[in-house]
Amino acid sequence: MSRRKARELALQILFHLDFTGGSPRDVIAAVYEMQEEAVPDNVREYVEWAVQGTWEHKEEIDRLISDLARDWKLERMGGVDRAATRMAIYEIKFGESRIPPRAAVNEAVELAKHYGSEESGRFVNGILGSLVRGLPE
Repeated sequence: MSRRKARELALQILFHLDFTGGSPRDVIAAVYEMQEEAVPDNVREYVEWAVQGTWEHKEEIDRLISDLARDWKLERMGGVDRAATRMAIYEIKFGESRIPPRAAVNEAVELAKHYGSEESGRFVNGILGSLVRGLPE
């Protein structure tokens, strides 16, 4: 399994948590159980890091999204768009430089395009692009 698969699993978990609540650990365990093959340790490490970190910083991340998504309320965002954007912002702002910002943006956009609506990729790119442009170089 690749980093892409890890991000897909993390996206599924964050989407689920957003709509049903619950414990990140419980949802992570349930998603692992549903996989047809065993989830490798390196994928588990990334998934748990991304999900736990995103969920712990959710309030701060949501404030950032609200600031960046002018004239668009967080509640109106599609669930996939919200989950992909939250995870990318966690990676960029709180992830201790573990993921380069451009890579986090590209991955979030690709996930949004694949799992979201026709407009998801552009929407996520617009929000994250604003964030990255505001970062110190």
